[in-house]
Amino acid sequence: MNLQRLLGIELPIIQAPMAGVQLSALAVAVSEAGGLGSLPCAMLGSEALRAELVAIGAQTRRPYNLNFFAHRAPQVDAPREAAWRGRLAPYYREFGIDVSNITAGAPRHPFNADYAELIAEFKPAVVSFHFGLPSADLLARVKSWGAKVLSSATTVDEARWLAEHGVDAIIAQGLEAGGHRGLFLSEDLTTQAGTLALLLQIVRAVNLPVIAAGGIADRQGVVAAMALGAAGAQIGTAYLLCPEASTSAVHRAALKSEAARHTALTNVFTGRPARGIVNRIVREVGPISAAAPEFPLATSAIAPLRAAAESRGSDDFSPLWSGQNASGCREIPAAALTRELAGISPL
Repeated sequence: MNLQRLLGIELPIIQAPMAGVQLSALAVAVSEAGGLGSLPCAMLGSEALRAELVAIGAQTRRPYNLNFFAHRAPQVDAPREAAWRGRLAPYYREFGIDVSNITAGAPRHPFNADYAELIAEFKPAVVSFHFGLPSADLLARVKSWGAKVLSSATTVDEARWLAEHGVDAIIAQGLEAGGHRGLFLSEDLTTQAGTLALLLQIVRAVNLPVIAAGGIADRQGVVAAMALGAAGAQIGTAYLLCPEASTSAVHRAALKSEAARHTALTNVFTGRPARGIVNRIVREVGPISAAAPEFPLATSAIAPLRAAAESRGSDDFSPLWSGQNASGCREIPAAALTRELAGISPL
């Protein structure tokens, strides 16, 4: 099925949900331009999520996407947490941080019955998931009001699994993509393929629309993906400098610098592999550290270092999420960028 008809949108462009660097303003701008704007929900409590949904509803009648994580909630491992803080101890001393005062970081909740109950009031047209899918009963609840369901696949096996478990379209998340890898059947990073290689294989393996994601930063990238069978493209990094994004000052500066050419998969910020610009903590502790607690528990120990460094204008301890291709990052309105990606001349 044509992706635009499936999702009720005009343009085959999906704005990737990016927790920590955007809220409803970016989603609204993209949806109003004819693409599919997305709101990352995993870091939002119920009151904050409701406020964002009210804001979206007040500004657009067009379809939008709510994105949730579907990971397994971890159990706190006290010895592992202590070892992780021990690994970071030199940095705490450098900034004069008292380890005993460190509190839990921003939570990242998996989709649950409370989320389902809340969003049912708003009946979003599209709901997407990262790290697999929630339970069958929760998925049925989402579909009960007619929502279309998307989820990310990083391997052909994951794509087949998603197709068998009821998704309406699959996001082929190539290795180039910024932010967290959506892998859920295996944690083996050697299974991860680049966007074009992955896209071709998934298109051949499933009978569903496939959305290309990873390394796509301009119209030429969208055209190339669709020439290889993609029904549309999901783009994140290119939107990070748009005024509607809430990207931090140090993150924006990094994206505009030569540093953006060097990214890596790292687990030092959250405990799960995610692609970002290489900075001090990634070089010195990662990129992949066996000491990092399970996702998302690694976050709390890094948070005070990030806050201290950013207060001095430094990005040494900040998660600078970015795909391998930041060349499309420009400080232009998200609506203009969306139309450019779709090959439509500016208004």
